[in-house]
Amino acid sequence: VQLQASGGGLVQAGGSLRLSCAASGRAISNLIMGWFRQAPGKERTFVAAISRSADSTFYLDSVKGRFTISRDTAKNTVFLQMDRMKPEDTAVYYCAAERAQYSGSYLPRTRNLYDYWGQGTQVTVSS
Repeated sequence: VQLQASGGGLVQAGGSLRLSCAASGRAISNLIMGWFRQAPGKERTFVAAISRSADSTFYLDSVKGRFTISRDTAKNTVFLQMDRMKPEDTAVYYCAAERAQYSGSYLPRTRNLYDYWGQGTQVTVSS
């Protein structure tokens, strides 16, 4: 599975960006897809995930209500819509994919549970 992230850039606080993650090699309907971010000098942390059937999503508390993860199976692409952005959202954003299945609506939130990673895309929010 190859993942190609795009859509990063510079935005003012309160603005919006939409990140895209195009997958190849496997249908995203067979994968759990996630977004992580890594700020300078910090660990890579979970941001959001979406289930295979897109009926379940999970978010980092600090982005709930501002970020939305979604997907387009026809394009085999996952999106992260980021609204009301804050300077603390500044980071390199990575998309990731996981093959394993989990019980119920659980979605993995740690980086070591994801099998595939895209290159990062820089997001900078100015105050």
